[in-house]
Amino acid sequence: MTTGIASAPGVPLRVALVGYGLAGSVFHAPLIAATEGLALDTVVTRNPERREQARAEFPDVRFADSPDELWDRAGELDLVVVASPNKTHVPVATAALKAGLAVVVDKPIAGTAAEARELAALADEHGLLLSVFQNRRWDNDFLTLQRLLAEGELGDVWRFESRFERWRPQPKGGWRESGDPAEIGGLLYDLGSHVVDQALVLFGPATEVYAESDVRRAGAEADDDTFIALTHASGVRTHLYVSATAAQLGPRFRVLGSKAGYVKYGLDPQEAALREGERPTAGAGWGVEPESM
Repeated sequence: MTTGIASAPGVPLRVALVGYGLAGSVFHAPLIAATEGLALDTVVTRNPERREQARAEFPDVRFADSPDELWDRAGELDLVVVASPNKTHVPVATAALKAGLAVVVDKPIAGTAAEARELAALADEHGLLLSVFQNRRWDNDFLTLQRLLAEGELGDVWRFESRFERWRPQPKGGWRESGDPAEIGGLLYDLGSHVVDQALVLFGPATEVYAESDVRRAGAEADDDTFIALTHASGVRTHLYVSATAAQLGPRFRVLGSKAGYVKYGLDPQEAALREGERPTAGAGWGVEPESM
């Protein structure tokens, strides 16, 4: 959002990763390690099992019990990646910026737009990079759709449908499904961050928003079935679905244009590969999925 960060030529940026749950261990740590110019220096977690998990893959990594320990040695770091629970995103990012460190925050960056703007203003004030981790901008199907649009293959797009659906009839519990607003849980903040971001990247700002956000499952506290309709300034109409209650999954993308349409089924395979312990490589095989999808 603001200025970049730089280290001495040939010296990687030293990264502190806050949180080593699903986001930290499956997405952030492997991608940091696979990115030239980045080095995973410190993992913030006090959980013994997660420490052992991190140490097994990154033998030289250092550990901290809390983010506060990072600020005392901010001069030894260049970048903080915030992958802890949603309610910690704003306070940890704020402290990191005040300590003089660039920050990447997992989505959602904040619970409100006002808080996000305050973070951006703080980054500007200190001349530091602040960015949101939106990994779904690098999904195969999204990149394919971007290319089709750029080449005019679909003509004028009339409707864009995007689905991030699951079939989880029983709530799993935990903060992601908590009804406490302070936890910033629910699917609208979770999967909704992806589908809304992709729609705005593809078709520009929205002028009208309509939404249906429901709590369907017995025992659930936060939204688990949400629909969003956007009307973009470009004239495109977007229909977005995020759900844990879809007994039959719809297409990931369905795009209808004046010349052609584009339909894609199934999720990009990179998340599943990372969950299985595979790691990104420079080879042609990483992330490739069957054309039949």
